[in-house]
Amino acid sequence: MKKCFLMIRTVMLLAATSHVCYAQVQTAWKIHDLNRPLPPVIDPGTPSTQDSPGRPPSDAVVLFDGKDLSKWAHKDGSAAKWKVENGYAEVAAKTGYIYTREAFGDCQLHVEFTEPAPPKGKVRSVVTAAFF
Repeated sequence: MKKCFLMIRTVMLLAATSHVCYAQVQTAWKIHDLNRPLPPVIDPGTPSTQDSPGRPPSDAVVLFDGKDLSKWAHKDGSAAKWKVENGYAEVAAKTGYIYTREAFGDCQLHVEFTEPAPPKGKVRSVVTAAFF
């Protein structure tokens, strides 16, 4: 009896799973349909050089422009307390993590940073990025 119940349950589970696996998203357009809307044309921007900063792509969301941290906040929603001067942001002691005010899903991330030359001191912090 126990084997029969297990067999019936397994068959029902496999039958239910097969319907989910073969499900297709219905769209208004067929594959290769010439009437399908085209994505917008994106200006790729320019790369940075030692002499001048580059320009971001036209569809980029710039989270730090070198002037302020208005697009960043602490976990409680208060304004970010990190130091901003001369085009860079620096972690202020005992202020904690900052988070973007806008939520992001899958994305392409571009980060620019500099290190002292020659290197000196000890590494005390780690930069992490988490996307949920």
